[in-house]
Amino acid sequence: MKKKSVVVTSVMAAVLFGCSVLAWTKETDAFSDSERRELAKYPKFSVESMMDGSFMEDFESYTLDQFPFRDLFRKLKARIVFDVWGQKDNNDIYIADGYASKMEYPLSKPMLDHAANRFEYLYETYLLDAEDIYFAIVPDKNYFLAEQNGYLSLDYEELISYMNEKTDYMTPIDLTGQLKLEDYYYTDTHWRQENLTDLADYLLEAMGAESAEQEYQKIESEIPFYGVYYGQAALPMEPDTLNYLTNEMLEDCKVFTFETGKPVEIPMYDMEKAKGKDPYEMFLSGTRPILTIENPHVDNGEELIVFRDSFGSSLVPLLAKAYEKITILDIRYVNSSMLGQFVEFGDQDVLFLYSTMLLNSSLALK
Repeated sequence: MKKKSVVVTSVMAAVLFGCSVLAWTKETDAFSDSERRELAKYPKFSVESMMDGSFMEDFESYTLDQFPFRDLFRKLKARIVFDVWGQKDNNDIYIADGYASKMEYPLSKPMLDHAANRFEYLYETYLLDAEDIYFAIVPDKNYFLAEQNGYLSLDYEELISYMNEKTDYMTPIDLTGQLKLEDYYYTDTHWRQENLTDLADYLLEAMGAESAEQEYQKIESEIPFYGVYYGQAALPMEPDTLNYLTNEMLEDCKVFTFETGKPVEIPMYDMEKAKGKDPYEMFLSGTRPILTIENPHVDNGEELIVFRDSFGSSLVPLLAKAYEKITILDIRYVNSSMLGQFVEFGDQDVLFLYSTMLLNSSLALK
């Protein structure tokens, strides 16, 4: 028995020693592909940071993020949490009805107020001459999944009502009755473009925009789509299928970005992005502060400005059939005060399209 204890102790000591050596000698990882986030770097030491405790807090984050075989241990922990301890979530990630999601709770009115203040600034600064201004709130996947399966959930009715009251200069467009759980990816936050054609028609009708009927071809990407919740859950799940819609009209549209100060043409669907860390960024090349879509098939003089988050990337192309030009603005990546340098505001239609997740955590809006 004594010999066995010595062997076990020796093995554990060797494992701990080996992990310690690896932790100090391995190259620092800058990014976690599975979690879609930057990892903590070694904190900068100073007497002040040591005295106020921030150095040790940052150092703890660094050691947790840079621990050897981190993803393996994350998967092991997730298995124990779900299968052994019987917990219903792991780091607020849960799986219900085959869908992975992250609990969004509680409702944060200070965050809603921040979003409303940014929108009011845009209205008063640029949009007083706009033809019509509309506000459509995209319910996140939890709207269909959380409360029904016993998880903490936002009061979506209160959120939508509160935001509509704060933005009474806009015409609200209710999307909650136009969507269902099947319109979202299993492993990701976002909705499936191939399921949004009726929603796009609903939005265009609500905005009084006239357009000809369009038939789309659904193209299936051959690349498995493991969404953001797949990595965060650290549990085995089947990948989603990433599809996109196209036709002659969309293929003829010209998409421009203005990150260099001058228009640079980019693809409507960036297939290189589809092979990257976040395949959903194939839609309009992901996070871009300013984009335009010019449609040579429409000659009605109508223009649309869309203020949006990432949900707009896959939806806005389906609105192009009603407009000669769509300007797409993401004020997470460009300061609102700078927009007048790049965009000529006038009597365009305007759509604010934001998810409940962004509104309830809105500090990124500038």
